[in-house]
Amino acid sequence: MPAIELHGVTKRYGDVTALHDLDLTVEDGEIYGFLGPNGAGKSTTIDILLDFVRPTSGTASVLGMDAQTDSQAIRRRIGVLPEGFHVYERLTARQHLNFAIESKGASDDPEALLERVGIPDAVDRKAGGFSKGMQQRLALAISLVGEPDLLILDEPSTGLDPNGAREMRAIITEEADRGATVFFSSHILEQVEAVCDRVGILKSGELVAEDSIEALRSAADTGTTLTVTLDAVTDAAADAARDVPGVSEVSVDGDRLVVRTDSAAKTDVLDAVESTGADVRDFSTEQASLDDVFAAYTEEVMA
Repeated sequence: MPAIELHGVTKRYGDVTALHDLDLTVEDGEIYGFLGPNGAGKSTTIDILLDFVRPTSGTASVLGMDAQTDSQAIRRRIGVLPEGFHVYERLTARQHLNFAIESKGASDDPEALLERVGIPDAVDRKAGGFSKGMQQRLALAISLVGEPDLLILDEPSTGLDPNGAREMRAIITEEADRGATVFFSSHILEQVEAVCDRVGILKSGELVAEDSIEALRSAADTGTTLTVTLDAVTDAAADAARDVPGVSEVSVDGDRLVVRTDSAAKTDVLDAVESTGADVRDFSTEQASLDDVFAAYTEEVMA
């Protein structure tokens, strides 16, 4: 049974259509990254899953239950880290967590949860004195209460330093290993690339791409960058690389040829360059980043 299913979901606010006939399925147990530029409809999608707003048309289900009629039952089985989480300044971290534990009828230990997210010494401190990163860690701890079947995380690394972001990724992986489904939206694409099984890219309220990152790289034709270090770069070597089928761009950087090509042509490029008499001293390859893939699906030229 899928953890999340949206069928034909449209949401209009007056003359503005935030989502248009959206179909989305997140399988049980997977880590799904939800991407899109500002205004694409990501937050509206999450609000519909949480029954904060109702769709104009279409249906949404979470953990096999209707997102509207079964919203209370759903909330007992999910953990949510909302974007822009606000603490209650006069309450301690322990009090925040105890409230969540009691609300879910869970038996978690607040100190153990705070240990897991990296702020154990803050358990009895008032949250009004927390830094942005500490507030985000507290929000993550709250989302983990009750070992939820589904985690919905909206920009979970906001305010975290690199160590905090790395710890957050480790927790996401641990939760998936436990059997939970993780659905998270992030504008920091490295976070998504590091942990996700699949990603969906939303643009103007429509899902324009969905697959593994590798498959999206291939479909977007973002290619591979091959950097070839030579004893000396000659015009003949550069021209030979340009003539190889599958090569889209060649540039020169000192003693290096930087070649944009599809993966299958890498060996042909090296053979072509060596055939000119050039001495290949070293080479390296770099796949397109998720940033490149994201840009390929969301830039106006591809609209």
